[in-house]
Order: sequence, then structure tokens, then C-alpha cells
Amino acid sequence: MTRRGLISDDSLMPDHPADTADKPEDVATLRAALLAAEARIAALEQMIHSLKRARFGQSAERIDAAQLALMLGQDPPPPPANDPAVASAPTAPAAQPRQRNRGALPAHLERVEHVLDLADKGCPCCRRQMHRIGEDRTERLDVVPAQLRVRVTIRPRYACRGCTDGVHQRRAPDHAIPGGLPTEALLAHVLMAKYGDGLPLYRQAAMLGRQGIVLDRSTLCDWVAKACWWLRPLHALVLAHVTRQGRVFADDTPLPTLERGRRRTRIGRLWAYAVDDRPWQGGTLPAVAYVYSSNRRAEHPGAHLAGFRGMLQVDGYGGFKALRRDRDDGAVVLAFCWAHLRRRFFDIHAATQSPIAAEALLRIAALYAIEAGIRG
Repeated sequence: MTRRGLISDDSLMPDHPADTADKPEDVATLRAALLAAEARIAALEQMIHSLKRARFGQSAERIDAAQLALMLGQDPPPPPANDPAVASAPTAPAAQPRQRNRGALPAHLERVEHVLDLADKGCPCCRRQMHRIGEDRTERLDVVPAQLRVRVTIRPRYACRGCTDGVHQRRAPDHAIPGGLPTEALLAHVLMAKYGDGLPLYRQAAMLGRQGIVLDRSTLCDWVAKACWWLRPLHALVLAHVTRQGRVFADDTPLPTLERGRRRTRIGRLWAYAVDDRPWQGGTLPAVAYVYSSNRRAEHPGAHLAGFRGMLQVDGYGGFKALRRDRDDGAVVLAFCWAHLRRRFFDIHAATQSPIAAEALLRIAALYAIEAGIRG
């Protein structure tokens, strides 16, 4: 007799006849089932290893191409100049002089001079007047904290004492937020702090509160929304500039979104479309256009890139493949990312030391070396 909550001895026994009656007795069938089970176990173990490495391992995917070549019995390829393996290779430590900014602060910064002169310029020995023979200059980096100020717009009113023509006055200037408190400069400051420096609005509200300006976070949210409305034409111009180019990089990332009436966040997507020809000294102005969507459906990149014709460098997301499939005129050519492909082989090699994965990493390293030579 077993107690409740303990494992019964029957569970440790082999399968009952009723359970094994429907099992195949053919050896080939059993062998195929065993191989399929082993393949599934290997795939699950690889998945667990990848998740552990992503959660607890190093983010850098460093690999020694020379070691891979020795494993495969080949000559190592020339290392690319920008390969992290080159930087991580053990070398003799060399004494590096410590770099300092003293005396080399940027020339465009304003210099505020504070002269510490002698109050008495008479010689302490003979009391004759001393003359200046030089000076010592010491530069230190200073900061002026952001200062809030109130901009007052005064519009005088005029009227003629001898006429009844009414009151004359200059027209009030237009504001980004009619009747609102912030100037356009303050709106730009809030946007740059939030999106450029990653400073949340509640922290900005606390910083303003230390200077006696009490603003609710919802007020700052309204400012951001109204400012973004004014920036929509600029956003459209940036996206049009990017999609006019012949080579565009595209990617997306999850973006938690808090909506009105929902206590939990919704996972939206932020799509990035970029053009950057600077690595090969191209003349196109670099730009990135970001577009938000509430989900990751394939229809979104198709709508964003409706007029695009050229080469689109992407990862393996199926939505980009659907874009090429739907555009049967061949206007879109997909160029997949080597870094994403290399990561798959790196994970397999790190988990199993597979020679096939090592061969793939070695060939990719050779391609990276060619690209490094092209970039100089």
C-alpha cells in the first residue's frame, strides 16, 4: 500500500501489455523511430544550450579561425581586421600611456578665463615694479546646468485719440501647442531627452520639479504627442529618402506598448529602414526611418516599402520574403544577413564542436577578411 502523494511502484514497471500491444514489432520501424527521437532530443538540447548562452553566456560570438582550421586540417585564412577574434587573441602586454583630456579639450567650447593675478606687483627684495614674463594656464571642464526661463511675449496695443478706428496690435505668433506652456525649444529638449538619451518622462518631471515646475507626467505625454504630430512631414521625408535608394537595410524589434484602458503592455513592433554608404565612401546621406506597428504581420513591411526598388538587406523573417514574392516584377532583391546565418553555425559549434559548423565558420571568416580588405 502506498501513501497518497507518493509514486506508485506500478509507475516504475515496464509498459503494460495494453500499452505495448499497439507498438510496432518491425526492427526497421523501431530503429527509424529511435533515430527520430534521438534527433528530436538533440534539437531540444541545442535549443536549451542556445537559450542558456543567450541568458547567461557572453554576448560576443568570438571564434578563433586558426583553431578551426587546425581542427579541419586546413591552412587558416587571413584574419579580418575587424574580427573580434583578432582583438581577443593573447598578445604580450605593452605599456600604453594613459590618455588624458587635460590640455586637449575641444576648441569649440567656450573658454571662461579666471585670472589669478598678484595684488602687489612690487619685488619683495628691492620693491621695484615687476614685469610679466609669462603665464601658466590650466583648463578644466565645467558645466552650466540647464536653466529654465520664462519667455514673455509683449504685444503693445495702440489707438488714436482722434479716431475711432479701433485698437492696433501685432498678430500673436503661432505656437506648436496653441495656448500651451512650452516653447518649441523646450519641446525639442523633452523629445531629445526621451528618445535620444533614454530619459523617461517621469524622471524629466522629477527634474523639473526640483526647480519648482510641477508637471504631471500625462502633461509631458501630451507635449510629446503634439510635437510628434508636427514632425510627421519630416518623418515622411526621411522614409521617402531611404526608400529612394538602391540599397536599404531593414530590421524590426519588439516594443512594449502601454495603451489607454489596458493594464498590461502590448508587444508592438518598431521597424527600422536605414541607408548608410559611409563604409565605402558613398555620397548618399545616411538616414534611418522608424515605423511603428501594433503587430508583426507581413503586410507592414510591404506597406512601408511600397515604392522601393533595389536590394533589401534583411534577416530571415518571412515578411520580407513575402515582400519579394508579392512583387513579381523582380523589383526587390533580398540580401540576407551573414551575421544571423553565422550565429546559427556558432551555436551548433559551441554546443557540439561539429566539424561541419566549423567549416562554415571558417568560410565565413574568409568572406569577412575580403570585406575588411575592401573597406581598408
